[in-house]
Amino acid sequence: MRVLLAVLSVLALTGCAAPPAFTGDEGRVQVVTTTGILADLVRNVGGDRVLVDSLVPDDADPHGYEPTLRDVRNTVYADLAFSNYLLLEPAAVIKALDANLRDGIPNVSLAEGATKYAAEIIPLVENVSLDTIWLGLRARGTGSAYGVTRSSDVRLTAVRAEGPGRLLAYLTGSFGKPEMVFDSSEKQGTVVLPADAHTHMSWAFTEPGVYRLTLRADLAIEADAGAVPLGENTFTFAVGVDPHGVPGMAGADVLGQGHADLTADIDTGELYLYADPHGGGESGQHRHDPARTVIEVPAKALQEVPGGTAFRFLGRDRVYQLPQAVLGRHVHGEIDPHLWQDAGNAMAYTELIRDTLIGVDPAGTGTYRENADRYLRELTTLDAYLTGTIASIPASRRYLVTTHDAFGYLAKAYGIPVAGFVTPNPAAEPSLADRRKLTETLRTLEIRAVFLEPNLRARSSTLVEVAREQDVAVCDIYGDTFDGRITTYLAMMRFNADSLKRCLS
Repeated sequence: MRVLLAVLSVLALTGCAAPPAFTGDEGRVQVVTTTGILADLVRNVGGDRVLVDSLVPDDADPHGYEPTLRDVRNTVYADLAFSNYLLLEPAAVIKALDANLRDGIPNVSLAEGATKYAAEIIPLVENVSLDTIWLGLRARGTGSAYGVTRSSDVRLTAVRAEGPGRLLAYLTGSFGKPEMVFDSSEKQGTVVLPADAHTHMSWAFTEPGVYRLTLRADLAIEADAGAVPLGENTFTFAVGVDPHGVPGMAGADVLGQGHADLTADIDTGELYLYADPHGGGESGQHRHDPARTVIEVPAKALQEVPGGTAFRFLGRDRVYQLPQAVLGRHVHGEIDPHLWQDAGNAMAYTELIRDTLIGVDPAGTGTYRENADRYLRELTTLDAYLTGTIASIPASRRYLVTTHDAFGYLAKAYGIPVAGFVTPNPAAEPSLADRRKLTETLRTLEIRAVFLEPNLRARSSTLVEVAREQDVAVCDIYGDTFDGRITTYLAMMRFNADSLKRCLS
């Protein structure tokens, strides 16, 4: 039995309802899942032959949850584990799962394995419109030559920063609390990413001028192993000054819009800028050499520092700022992990769960097949209900405006275009221009309702306020989690379809 001490050191007990306690003498198959949605699917297939625990409790954010000591204990006693993965779950959950399962216990990533059962995967489309570049950090590549697993880490460390003022990089968490990552007034800061993933960031500069940030990348294949150095490189920012006039960089590419990441390539050991092909720099290339590229932070990026104590680390006046754009700890890959929003993909999950349970508990083969067949019929009925209900919404009103990019599969499978993710910029107070853009979107498309996940209402005040001003309804939709009202997958999807029809029709 392997125990990850590094994970245990950061575990925190929560006040949520206690999960079932797994033991060494339980007669049923003990199954641990990462989310409540997966746990519900397993219960429907396993019936009375399984005891199921979800690591992430209902009402918690599955993208940022920290496991508890009890979660780790149940993982140690589990006979089987199911995760969604495709980087849906945070690193802490995946490490707690992978490090504490006993040797030989099946550990199944449903989103990846379900493709063998005809599950359809689609790219994660992030079309947030910003007036400045959307800049993040990326660990690119698989690291297969090093034996990288999903528990491996790529560490990006700021080893040096130069400029006329302070350079700061920070994350704004799920409920609006900022977390410092890099600060040029400190010696260094480090961001940890899984392989082949990227994260969004907020960047702030206290004075205009040219800044240079040197990053070093290291690869930690296992928690108790030494790090493999990948190299370092220096990135240049032109803040409030002409990006074409940076000394020593005449003729350099300028990245001033679109989506780009400061990238560590695990496979080649290089550090470079990796830009979105649909809106990056002038050259239109994916990769940009930092020695020949300037990141533009234009004069219009000058923002008032938000009030209150949370953002006091930025100073008391104004800063030049590249916003995070998507609120929360948003580490992910290139594939949308929210497959269950298409009931057809939930069917593929069900078949994979059935066959995995049979492999662990052959004596229950008949029960698992019978339960799965029944549940597949229910999912087929659900799929037809979703199709018919959403199709009954007039096409001119069939637009989804929300705050979370979790509904790409719903949009594709059932023909309801996602008109936008209108999360306010988490790094600054919403400006009059932000409110005008949102107002214009609602007016132009004649949007009748916007949709919020119940657990995200607290951080969506601007959307709610503008919706009220425009006499637009604010309605509920469920993405990642259950709550006290919705406790099963079937109920969640039916609720979403009914909410869409009621509010848009």
